[in-house]
Amino acid sequence: MQYSRNFVRLQWTALVLIYLVIIAGSVVRTTGSGMGCPDWPKCFGQWIPPTSEAELPANYREIYGEKRVAKVEKFTRYLSAFGMSETAEKIRTNPATYEELPFNVGSTWTEYVNRLVGFLAGNAMLIAFIWTLIRYRQDKRLVRLSVAALFLLVINAWFGSIVVATNLVPWTITLHMFLALALVFLQIMVLRRISPEFQKQLHLPNGIKWLIIIILIITTYQMFLGTQVREFIDDLSRQNIGREGWAKHFGWTFFIHRSFSWLVLILIGLMTWLNFKTDRIKAIYWAFVLLVLELIGGVLLAYADMPALVQVSHLLFAALLFGILSMLFIRMRPLKGIAVPNRLRNH
Repeated sequence: MQYSRNFVRLQWTALVLIYLVIIAGSVVRTTGSGMGCPDWPKCFGQWIPPTSEAELPANYREIYGEKRVAKVEKFTRYLSAFGMSETAEKIRTNPATYEELPFNVGSTWTEYVNRLVGFLAGNAMLIAFIWTLIRYRQDKRLVRLSVAALFLLVINAWFGSIVVATNLVPWTITLHMFLALALVFLQIMVLRRISPEFQKQLHLPNGIKWLIIIILIITTYQMFLGTQVREFIDDLSRQNIGREGWAKHFGWTFFIHRSFSWLVLILIGLMTWLNFKTDRIKAIYWAFVLLVLELIGGVLLAYADMPALVQVSHLLFAALLFGILSMLFIRMRPLKGIAVPNRLRNH
């Protein structure tokens, strides 16, 4: 089946927008703007947020505080229904869950831009889904992938409202990010089916295949550990413990995260060397470069008083590395349901 160039471009645009959502979310977190909009999907009840506190009712904090209580009660009932009563009780009884911050124009518009990028990504995926149903519905696998991606997008958008409603409970932020990574994985699977340059299967030596799988697993776990380290640092900052005192309070999570970084460097270095001796796949070289940049960012974060931009780039490089490894992993398997052109089969 042949897919139009515009359709392929739209799917690529959707992937880029998903990455922009991840970047915007990181900016929101590093600048402490997560509660810049106390409600969702609107911001202070408006589609375009206010620019000054004078535009809000005098009792706006009480108004949104009451709405937060209702949302928290509803969410914790869901958690209890799924057997997470203890977690629900911690959220329900934590005073920080109900804290309403005063209006801050910088935080409000930072969070608003984050939501705007998410809106654009959502619309791109919705258009791609409708396009798939109209033009390519005979490709059942593509339809299923499109449905799964759109469903996951809706779930993550809804969960974004939960993150706001619970006043940025740390584990909800982590889950929100990993849902975005799952969306990246699904979108790459879509691109594998429709992009001619990705339809060909990668015939790799078993050593490189296993390295890709192992590095992808460790990288995913590393990103999880990174979110835990970030949550730990946020907690220390709330206790007014500066960077100079972090080392005394770091737990095993930080040291495992740091050690695994060097392990991934060794494994990717080995994979790059093996790749140089065989097929010389460019994506593997890019994976090595991204990891080096990510490690540099990690070192700067741990030992230098660097701005929030380094935190954003650290996550971006990790997310891009995840995407490249995911594409390599997906392309190791034969593509089913599509006749790959002869010029690509033995490439």
